[in-house]
Order: sequence, then C-alpha cells, then structure tokens
Amino acid sequence: MNQRQQEILTLVHRQGFVSIETLAQNFNVTPQTIRRDINALCDRQLLTRHHGGAGLSSSVENVEYATRQVMNLEEKRSIAQMTATHIPDRASIFINIGTTTEEIAKALLKHTGLKIITNNLNVAAILRSNPSFEIIIAGGIVRQRDGGITGEATIDFIRQFKVNFGIIGISSIDIDGALLDFDYHEVRVAQAIIENSRQVFLAADHTKFERNAMVRLGDIEQIDALFTDHYPPEHIVALLAEKNVALYVADKISPLDRSTATTN
Repeated sequence: MNQRQQEILTLVHRQGFVSIETLAQNFNVTPQTIRRDINALCDRQLLTRHHGGAGLSSSVENVEYATRQVMNLEEKRSIAQMTATHIPDRASIFINIGTTTEEIAKALLKHTGLKIITNNLNVAAILRSNPSFEIIIAGGIVRQRDGGITGEATIDFIRQFKVNFGIIGISSIDIDGALLDFDYHEVRVAQAIIENSRQVFLAADHTKFERNAMVRLGDIEQIDALFTDHYPPEHIVALLAEKNVALYVADKISPLDRSTATTN
C-alpha cells in the first residue's frame, strides 16, 4: 500500500464515502489514478466500490489479518509505546486479540516482572523472550488466521483472574460511544477481560472511529483510558469527557486526562 492509498483509506474512514472527483482534486492526480488506487484497496477488502467513489468495507467481515498487520503500522507503534508507559513493572495484565495489542506486547518487553494472561498466541510468542515475565495462555479454540483463542473455555479461564490492567483493541468506536467488533466469539472474551480488570485500556488508531462493524462489545464508559494516534472527532471527545475517560494521543497527554495508571 503506497502513501496515497493509505491517505485515501484514512479519508474514507473519516467521512464514510469519498468521491473519485474529490480524491483526484485532493491529491492532484487524474481520476484514472484514483480508480486504480480504489481498485487496489477494494481488492484487499479495505474499501467497497460505489458509483462515483468508495465507501467503507463490510460491517460483517474484518480485513484479513496479514493486511491488518501492516495497516497504520507506525501509528500502532506510537500508540503501543504510549500505552506501555502507563503499565508499571510487576503489574498483572490481560492482553487480547489484535494487531495493535501485539505491538503493545513488543513495547512491554523492557518491563520487569509482568504477569500476562492472553488469548493471543502471537502476544505470548512476543513476550516469552523476557525471562522475568510470567505468561499464561488461555485455553480454547485457536483460530488459524491470527492465532487468537476464543470459546467458552477461554471465557471461563479469564474469569478465574482479577488483574490490574486489561489491554484491549477494537474494530470500531461508533458515534454514540458503542464499542463494536466483527466476531461474536472474540467479543465475549473481551467482555470477560473488561469485567475482570481493575483498569481497562483501549488502544485504537484513528481509522477505528465510526468504522462499520456489527457486533457490540460494550460502551466507551466501560474503559478507563483511550490510547490513539489522532484526536477523535469532537463528539467522541465530548463523550469521553462526559464519561470521565482519559484520552491519550500519540505522545501528547490530553487535557481530558483524569487518571493515573497504578497497580492496585
């Protein structure tokens, strides 16, 4: 994916639909060039073609894992580094499924004495290189596509613990503050993580704001802090303030910050 295609994807996620004419003017290229970009993004299931432009992809199926690994990678790394600074040494943590949470796992490698419970085989593989960590993998059904573990056994396992921090990712933050995802089984595990964490950290890049997804995970008021790479839309910022949710934005501490992350 080239830089222009990445910027097209960002614009569509912000606006829901963007016309070919608008994109051509915005990037000072021909409509034919934009059509080729849109075709490439649609072929990767990142966008959906519409007459005269492009819109958001399906609300029932997520982008494939290999593509998500490279999408907004630098932004995810910035979010990960920022999130890791709010996790103290010797804390207990849940980390769930997602490419952003995998970047957070990498950012946590310099910590000491963490106890991590995860339903993500990739997270476990990343963290095992630190000998001071205790890593516990939830039981359940392993998904071949991304190494995620889900199912009733996973939920039962998660509910045995009460940890300092739950670190979760999400596919969409809707206009009303609903947290949305694509997989019902994955959502149920994330709900168990929220219920059994003293503080819940949500890590989501800017493309997740008002993205299309159909399975409700919960509400933004259930999290303690949102870590992202750009300031959210104004109505989301207002909602965070109303719900007393701390907002951290790519190396900046927002004036909405009302919390201090500590182990309990």
